[in-house]
Amino acid sequence: MRYLVTGALGAIGAWTVRSLLDRGHEVVTYDLGGSDQRLRLALSDDELGTLTRLDGDVTDFARLEGAITEHGVEAIVHLAALQVPFVRADPIAGAQVNVTGTVNVLEAARRHLEAGVPVVYASSVAALVEQGEHPSTLYGIFKRANEGTAERYFTDYDVSSVGLRPHTIYGPGRDQGLTSAPTAAMVAAATGVEYRIPFGGALQFQYVADAGEAFVRASEAKRPGASVHNLDGPTATMPELIEAIEQAAPDAAGLISAGDEPLPFPSSLDSSSFIELVGGPLSRPLADGVAEAIARFRTA
Repeated sequence: MRYLVTGALGAIGAWTVRSLLDRGHEVVTYDLGGSDQRLRLALSDDELGTLTRLDGDVTDFARLEGAITEHGVEAIVHLAALQVPFVRADPIAGAQVNVTGTVNVLEAARRHLEAGVPVVYASSVAALVEQGEHPSTLYGIFKRANEGTAERYFTDYDVSSVGLRPHTIYGPGRDQGLTSAPTAAMVAAATGVEYRIPFGGALQFQYVADAGEAFVRASEAKRPGASVHNLDGPTATMPELIEAIEQAAPDAAGLISAGDEPLPFPSSLDSSSFIELVGGPLSRPLADGVAEAIARFRTA
């Protein structure tokens, strides 16, 4: 199939493109433009040459719709979004990109995609709260709004969708966002410098290449409805993460430390519905992912 990937220059976007190509699909990338460094971490020069690369903003509906019709797009993976720090710095832009952009993608799918082909989009652990409470960040509130919007688009217009909630993505290309600190720690270990992860507690980890595969597998499942699932992955405390880093980079022993205060969302999530959707778990053990990440950072 021919896929449109919004936010293809981001970390998950680059590895989603990698997975789509591996599975025989054609890819149209749709992003604001700028550096393609993350794509180059995931793809060879020859593979980059197979892409149809478009500069575009998800807040521009006419441009988005034109990209779909002009290039014969048959499926969409929607990853374009502003991360927590950027939403906090500019809430209006955050709402335009994260909320209006998602509405635009769903509306474009309603008008142009074949019925039954789901829009697969990125939600977040930040959207989850206890009953009667609100997410602790505007980013989380916007992501929660997207889940509700996707549900209404199925109920009202029969547009199917699958929302995936990553927890803590790590590995090559993950250099932005609140939970990018574990990856920064791996970069520091690979280059032999000190680094302090600014929080403590435990997190559920997904290696970035596995996350990209998750979005593609969710699309290929073609399940009707508007479902939302938590990605699978190992849960580890910050001391356990540091231990995995030091095992992969023994010469970095003592360079990495962490704070004590946990982040304001659940440390792990039930991923059983996602595992059922795609036919099995996708995330690799933490030690394997950390070792591969550090090896890639040392050769990059």
